[in-house]
Amino acid sequence: MNGFDIHAAMAVLRQEAINWQTPAVTIVSQREGNPFKVLISCLLSLRTQDSTTGPASERLFALAATPEKMMLLSRDEIERAIYPVGFYRNKASQISEICHRLVEHYDGMVPDEIEPLLELKGVGRKTANLVVTLGFGKPGICVDTHVHRICNRWGYIATRTPEQTEMALRKCLPQEYWIEINDLLVAFGQNICRPLSPYCTKCRLADICKRCGVTRFR
Repeated sequence: MNGFDIHAAMAVLRQEAINWQTPAVTIVSQREGNPFKVLISCLLSLRTQDSTTGPASERLFALAATPEKMMLLSRDEIERAIYPVGFYRNKASQISEICHRLVEHYDGMVPDEIEPLLELKGVGRKTANLVVTLGFGKPGICVDTHVHRICNRWGYIATRTPEQTEMALRKCLPQEYWIEINDLLVAFGQNICRPLSPYCTKCRLADICKRCGVTRFR
């Protein structure tokens, strides 16, 4: 064992989460319970702030809420709906291609397994895991930059890439935390455990965190 008390950490994060904003994609999943909307919202969220992702998702879904209806939109219409999300032109193209593939190969349904999701254009392991967990409620571990950074900073794991982090967490993280760890660590990373100069002096996990790689903090 690495000595890090993950149970204590998750208990604290659950308590603190009520003070933090819920990630935009999670709001979509809680409100809609729709795997397709989770998938598209997740694509829109990549390299985009939640304050932009949420409204862009709402504008797009007001025009088309299913793959079949999305296929009827031109790429210009999709671009206008999702602007100003990051790389909106590329994302509009990806959304169009994904919808065509879903209709042609999956009868308009979003796959509920990682591997077929990874075959969709623009979908990486982070997005695939998010769709599986938030869209279908199935076990999976979504690893973004926050999860990767914080788990290594704690000293809970020692990995170099997000994919290595996912595989390491699949071995050591109790399954009861798999679905929620992304939401909790994204909010924690945005508010307390920042990439540069984290707020260690007001962090409730400071006593158990090894601060691996931290050179300065507040």
